[in-house]
Amino acid sequence: MAPLLQSTQPWVEKYRPKQVKDVAHQEEVVKVLTNTLETSNCPHMLFYGPPGTGKTTTALAIAHQLFGPELYKSRVLELNASDDRGINVVRTKIKDFAAVAVGTGGRQGGYPCPPYKIIILDEADSMTEDAQNALRRTMETYSRVTRFFFICNYISRIIEPLASRCAKFRFKPLSEEIMTSRVLHICNEEGHNLDPQALSTLSSISQGDLRRAITYLQGAARLFGSSISAKDLISVSGVVPPDVVQGFFAACKSGDFELASKEVNNVIAEGYPVSQMISQLFDVVVEANDLSDEQKARICKKMGESDKRLIDGADEFLQLMDVASATMRAVCNMQEEFH
Repeated sequence: MAPLLQSTQPWVEKYRPKQVKDVAHQEEVVKVLTNTLETSNCPHMLFYGPPGTGKTTTALAIAHQLFGPELYKSRVLELNASDDRGINVVRTKIKDFAAVAVGTGGRQGGYPCPPYKIIILDEADSMTEDAQNALRRTMETYSRVTRFFFICNYISRIIEPLASRCAKFRFKPLSEEIMTSRVLHICNEEGHNLDPQALSTLSSISQGDLRRAITYLQGAARLFGSSISAKDLISVSGVVPPDVVQGFFAACKSGDFELASKEVNNVIAEGYPVSQMISQLFDVVVEANDLSDEQKARICKKMGESDKRLIDGADEFLQLMDVASATMRAVCNMQEEFH
């Protein structure tokens, strides 16, 4: 049974660092937390930064290093705030867990086992403001017996009274070198081969998110075997192929509405997500050398508006047509003004 479990286990979990010191590229955070672990006196903590940079891994590692496998289940409550973010959860589940005191502590099985419990709130920026306000009182009342670890992408969405009660740790986006070395380590362990172009592609499509990179890698390995190409990675990632994005942009710049309309229909027919298309088109527009800053600003403004509409449930075809026509107007109008 064990080998089967091993083969189906997500690589993200399999290769998740088990100790704080093993978390990659977060030297300042690791240094401070290593000192905290030595004293076993944890404050409330707030981990923030981009996805896939080690926030949840660090929180779990601290909890495991403090309590070990024996006490972990009884001393640590993990909640994903995306699921559990209402005020009722704060009033019931969190409060009930926080209120129960634990023993005086003392080392057990080589672990410090301090006399408090830990509540890990992942995606805390998804919590409603009412729930966050209710949580503030709970933190005050039970701070002697419970510590809170908040994990979020956007610190601005955490109310100030909560943020001010925590030690804050910012997680930096992972550099390409760090991601490459980690991915190559996993490839060596799993017996897979990635050529340099595939490695570069994986780095660009995962955008500094190591978790996403590892997930794409495992998906490609399952589908295409031990030798993985850049094309394989693009096909499992949901990223729009670069030639499709370039073709769409070239059609818009040509000023030929029929050609642009044909490209829009092609994107929709192939089932590419338009929000992803806009995201990649943004990079192409920003890096274009033959557009002025004003043209880029006009196009990017329209892309932002369309992206917001897509989130609100607007029609993908209409939004991409809107972006195409705005791009054509920005390019052609400026050319006319110039002449």
